[in-house]
Amino acid sequence: MLTISQLAAYAGVTVRAVRHYHKIGLLPEPGRDRSGYRSYGSAAVVRLIRIHTLADAGVPLARVQELLDAAPAEFSDGVQAIDKELRAEIRRLQDSRRRLARLAAGDHLALPPSVLGYLDLLRAHGVSERYIEMERDAWIMIAAQVPELIDVIIAAKHKELDDPDARKLYSLVSEAVDHPNGEELLYEIADLLERIYTRAYEAGQLGVDPFDEKLVELLDSVMIESAPEAARLLEIMEERGWKGWTRIEQVPTERLGLQGSVKAVPGRAAAGVSDARQG
Repeated sequence: MLTISQLAAYAGVTVRAVRHYHKIGLLPEPGRDRSGYRSYGSAAVVRLIRIHTLADAGVPLARVQELLDAAPAEFSDGVQAIDKELRAEIRRLQDSRRRLARLAAGDHLALPPSVLGYLDLLRAHGVSERYIEMERDAWIMIAAQVPELIDVIIAAKHKELDDPDARKLYSLVSEAVDHPNGEELLYEIADLLERIYTRAYEAGQLGVDPFDEKLVELLDSVMIESAPEAARLLEIMEERGWKGWTRIEQVPTERLGLQGSVKAVPGRAAAGVSDARQG
């Protein structure tokens, strides 16, 4: 007969593990002998070795009991089911590792590859990092709310950069963000925005965006809270009949000779620059 220490040594586990198996019902706890000690026989050694083997193979302790008591066919089926679960868990952990590796780059947090590529393109065009940080935060919210549309929106944004006015707009807004308090620069941006808005409207390129009101408010706040000069730019644009940043809600009818209000296309100023050219 064996003491608990000897039993643990035979099975290659700790005494603490044996006591835990007693507690959760995997290993029956023997009664005490006349001397007040618990003693274990060969059956306890065999069962403890089987418990340890299953647990060491990755079988959850909650599943060990059913396998210990299973018939050969049931045991095989049970092991295969656990193996399937473990493979799924491995895939999940591998995906988590890939995500963690991407997080080390900063911009990769919650952003799909298409957005990351677009942000890199803006960098290549000389857009400042401060502005890119604001745009990145807006894209994070967009990607979370309308993930099925993000690649379509980004594709349109790439096409949009073929327009010299759009590239100039990014350059001016980037400059305004890096060098606030430039009223003259804000009026230059407003002139450019007005030209872009008017051209897009006349070309019939404005539509209803896919964002709910709360998301529109959040997207607007990204720029307004991060760049106080954006609020002044909005005031200038509203004086000219254009209202909104993410969503353009008014058109200067006295300039266009048209009636009614319109909204910007999906993603049009969604990342902080409202050029309203996407159809």
